[in-house]
Amino acid sequence: MADGQLRKTFPVKSRLRPTPKNSSSSPESKYWRSFKTQQISGLISAITSIDFSPEPPHDFAATYSASVTIYDSQTFEPKAKISDFTDVAYSATYRSDGKLLAAGGESGLVQVFDLKKRIPLRQLRGHSRSVRLVRYARLDKLHLFSGGDDALVKYWDVASETELINFQGHKDYVRCGFASPASSDMFATGSYDHTVRLWDARVSSLSSVLQLNHGKPVEDVIFLPSGGLIATAGGNSVKIWDAIGGGKLVYTMESHNKTVTSLCVGKVRKNGGEQSQQFRLLSVSLDGYMKVFDFSALKLVHSMRYPAPLLSMGFSPDCSARVIGTSNGALFVGKRKKDPSSGDNDISGMDKFLGFGSLEEPESRVLKPTYFRYFQRGQNEKPSEGDYLIKRPAKVKLAEHDKLLKKFRHKEALVSALNGNSPQSVVAVMEELVARKKLLQCVSNLDREELELLLRFLQRYSTMPRYSGFLLALCKKVLQLRADDIMTEDVLKGHIRNLKSSVEEEIRTQQSLQEIQGIISPLLSIAGRR
Repeated sequence: MADGQLRKTFPVKSRLRPTPKNSSSSPESKYWRSFKTQQISGLISAITSIDFSPEPPHDFAATYSASVTIYDSQTFEPKAKISDFTDVAYSATYRSDGKLLAAGGESGLVQVFDLKKRIPLRQLRGHSRSVRLVRYARLDKLHLFSGGDDALVKYWDVASETELINFQGHKDYVRCGFASPASSDMFATGSYDHTVRLWDARVSSLSSVLQLNHGKPVEDVIFLPSGGLIATAGGNSVKIWDAIGGGKLVYTMESHNKTVTSLCVGKVRKNGGEQSQQFRLLSVSLDGYMKVFDFSALKLVHSMRYPAPLLSMGFSPDCSARVIGTSNGALFVGKRKKDPSSGDNDISGMDKFLGFGSLEEPESRVLKPTYFRYFQRGQNEKPSEGDYLIKRPAKVKLAEHDKLLKKFRHKEALVSALNGNSPQSVVAVMEELVARKKLLQCVSNLDREELELLLRFLQRYSTMPRYSGFLLALCKKVLQLRADDIMTEDVLKGHIRNLKSSVEEEIRTQQSLQEIQGIISPLLSIAGRR
């Protein structure tokens, strides 16, 4: 029985090792990293808005300078360019059927374009200053709303080019807005007066039906998919509000370091499972970070950094593409890698017939326990789904010092570890000898050359923070046990002098760091209160 237990030996490992800071490898992070990112540069100026078509193939419109460019969401190649603007264009947005595109401009004019002919069909005049917000209602093809730097929000009848309602309530620039997914007559707008207002076109009064105070100039506002929650961005914070509950603040996320410029809703799409229809709130900021927030669990699930300040963002309805616009005229487009098992890469029957694609292999006959060949399967046979796997235990490879410890040759095991190049192994052997109560006995039995090896190791690694607590205590014991031998040898005294100077230098370094910490701590506490 005792012999059987001694055979089960394992390599010694040091407990004094740092905790590795590995990057997140959760399924959520893997999903967002599966978007293969590439850069489209040379777009002259900052990309102020990005909008995806709600209809397949979900092309997207990027607004920059005095033009709007339509890109293919599959190849990211430009398909069309609209340049009928006298000045800077803003906020290009698709209609619900994807056939028309509306955009504002610096001149205060709102134009509606036919995407096939790329010509303006309607021109809506009413704003006295630049129009930064243009949005269609979710399912309404006849009306849109706009907001401008004149602090006005207007509701338009597109067919007759007439202004139906002129909403007044904001006191500063209106820069963002979003249509409610629950009603085609309701929409929210955000302004630099720190407020978000909810409007209803069916209400006779021109005042807002709900007002939210974000506390900072509002850069973007969106409805979450349920229609009952509103997300607002301003300053370095993103806030979620309960619109149904009277505008109650639900949560505040302050993970960005600079102004949050754009929000959008993305969907975690997988091939089946519970997470196939889960929505996420995405935000981008001038600090160059894109953050993914799970608003159902109220936690941050992913973060990604880009090499430029980010201004706008869009996510395709089919979850296959992600586009981010920057302030230096570059687009970072990401295409999600297709899963071969999802059926997205199927080859048409005509291509297979002509020989351009590979034909599917016929299914092999399933072996059952009633067949004789079932019991003649070799080692290369892959297990079936219901098979129970019995894995052969891997052979444990022992180092030289582990073999010596197995034979209870303690001093030779310590010397063998000291002759190696791994401080982790030496500390692990020492810890094992402490557990066996043999370390001090081994130190007492070391000869001159072996003692020199030990002192050289202590001189080199005693001040390392990972091992200092253990090795400095050992240094004290070594000096007590071998003081006579050290005093008679100049080489050993030289190692002790070097060890002393290393410890003194480390003490001076720690004192300097404490002084710096004392200077910085009050500054950090003051900055935290602000």
